[in-house]
Formats: sequence, structure tokens, C-alpha cells
Amino acid sequence: MSKSIDQLVDNLPTSGLTVRVLGLLDFVAPGQWQNTTGFDNMIRSVTGESDPAMVAQIRARALELYNDSSQGYQRAISVYQLVDSAGGKVGLSSMAHMLGEKVSFLSFLSTLTPKEDKAQTLDLALKLIAELVAFCNANGFPGDSVSDFMSAVSSYEKENLIRLSAILVFDGLIPLGPDYAAKLMDSLSGWSAADLEQNSMFQRVKGFIPGGESTEAAFQFFTKATTAMNGYVGSFASDRGITVDKILDQMRGVIDFSEGKLDLLAAFLDVSTNYVEHTGIQSVSRSLIERAVGEI
Repeated sequence: MSKSIDQLVDNLPTSGLTVRVLGLLDFVAPGQWQNTTGFDNMIRSVTGESDPAMVAQIRARALELYNDSSQGYQRAISVYQLVDSAGGKVGLSSMAHMLGEKVSFLSFLSTLTPKEDKAQTLDLALKLIAELVAFCNANGFPGDSVSDFMSAVSSYEKENLIRLSAILVFDGLIPLGPDYAAKLMDSLSGWSAADLEQNSMFQRVKGFIPGGESTEAAFQFFTKATTAMNGYVGSFASDRGITVDKILDQMRGVIDFSEGKLDLLAAFLDVSTNYVEHTGIQSVSRSLIERAVGEI
């Protein structure tokens, strides 16, 4: 464990491209996500508590829970961080013109490599599997509890909902089009354990996937879990009135792009943001705080 949860929340950025693109999804989940940073601020936001002594008490218990390695909170954070740990991430420090300005990624086209549909659908599925595993770890369910996750996901809210929305929009709808869910399920029937083994995201997170010590066992879980999510993933956009045009209308206020280059837009978002880690840290801190309050 490199940093404690309070340090992670304290260090979350208050601005930047990740924060801005997450903010664009407010129309998907109105009022659900606020970019709360600072662990004491999160305690006050979650509990409504303003008494400094009570805030300190809640903080102490939350940190105690997080530091207990027998709990799943550290594992959940690791999953969220590993999903976003691709080596090609572009830091805002090297793209200073993004801050407060509309972003143009035209100068980065030569460094971006859009994924083929097979690779994109595999990455989308792996992000969904990682969400399942992280959620189960952070909420005390067995890591392979697909049914518990599917029962919970329909009631997702706040950071959980905005993160799942971002996965399905930025890794599904934008690069794959409105039939992204059908493409995902069509691809699933043609995948093998070897496809997982060759995937860089799987290599990062396989230690947390049930059966991950065996690629074949991990693949069986991967197939089972992805199939179980089909109905929810397939209806997510239509249930919320999300279309490619609506998303692009929101994006144009922040990013310059060509509509014929949506695969490049998806690649740009992939290397330039860490929305899974950002909202994952917020989700885990919320779970810890809610539990700490219940135990005090």
C-alpha cells in the first residue's frame, strides 16, 4: 500500500481533463456526481457532520478499516488504479493548454493508436469485470459474486454511477457506436483465453480476477460475468436517452475533434484521463466513511 485513503482523496485534482469530461456526463446522471476532494470534505459531504471532533473520530475509524488488509478496500483501490495505469497516459503537465481552454488533440494524432473493434470490446469487457471485482471487494462481497453485483448495479448512484456511465460512454458508445452492447456480445463468442493473455489490461489486473492464477479459469469467470451484464449494458444507453449525438454535443464544449475520427477521440480520452481511478478513490472513501459512521 503506497498511500492511505485520506492521502489519495486529498490529492485528487479539482480541475483538469478528467474532471471536465466526467462533468459532461451530468446529463446522464443529473446531480449524482460532485468532484469532492479532501478526505475531511468527503466526511462532511457523506455524513452532514460539521463537528470537528466527530469528523476526526470518523476519519480515525475509516483509516483503521482501510489499513486492515483483511478488508477489501485496498484491493478495490488497486483494481481501479491498475485499470488506469496504461503506460501511454498523457499528463496534464505536458498539455498545459488544456486547463481552462478547449482541448485540441490534432497535434497528438501521430501518437494515438485507435484500437480495432476486437481490442476495444475486450477492453470494455475488462473494465466492466474490474468494476465488478472492485465493487465486491469494497462492499464485503466475495470477488466472484456476480449475482450480488448485478443486484447492486441497478441501484448505482453518485461516484459509482458516473464511473459506470463513463465506461459505457467513453469505452463503448464513442468508439463502437450505438450498437456497442451487441458488438460486445458478438465478440465474446469468438474470444479465447489466449486473447485475455495477450491483453495488457488483463495482465495488470489478473491478480484480482477470480481464477486469475489460471488464465483459463479467469476466462471462464470473465465469460460468465460479461454474459450476466448483457441486459444491463444493452439497455443502459436507451434507458437514459444517451445517444452519440448528445455525447458529442457535450464534448464539443471541451474538445475539438472530427466526427469521422471518433476512434481517435476514444483513444485520446483513454490516454489523457484516469476517470476510473479518480471516481474509484471517491467511491471507496464513501464506503469507508459510511461504514465508519455505522460503527461509531
